[in-house]
Amino acid sequence: MTLQKKLIFIGALLGGLSVALGAFGAHALKQILSAHGRTDTYELAVRYQFYHTLALLIMAALIDKLNESKASWAAFLMTSGTIVFSGSLYILALSGKTIWGAVTPIGGVLLIAGWLMFLLSAKK
Repeated sequence: MTLQKKLIFIGALLGGLSVALGAFGAHALKQILSAHGRTDTYELAVRYQFYHTLALLIMAALIDKLNESKASWAAFLMTSGTIVFSGSLYILALSGKTIWGAVTPIGGVLLIAGWLMFLLSAKK
C-alpha cells in the first residue's frame, strides 16, 4: 500500500471515529461527562482528533510534493500523538481519574514533532 493510500485510510478511519465519538459523547455519554465535569475535556479530545485527521488527509493530497520518508514519519508521529493525546483525554473524561492528564502532554509532544516533521517533509 502506498503512503498516500495509508494516509487516506488512517485519515478516513480517524475522521469517522471523530464523528462517532463526538455524537456518542453528546448523547449517550452526556450524563457521565457531566457527572465528572469533563464535557469540555471530551470535546477537546474530539476536536484535536479531527484537526489531525484533516492534517493527515492534507498530507495525502500533497504527497507528491513531500519527501516521502519524512512525510511517513510525520504521519506516524501525528497518528501516535492523536491516539495518546485524545485517547488520554477520553479516558480522563470518562473515568474522572486525573492521572490520565499526565499522559496527555506526551501526546502533545508527539503532535508537535509530527508537525515539525511535516514541515521538514516540504523540503523535497
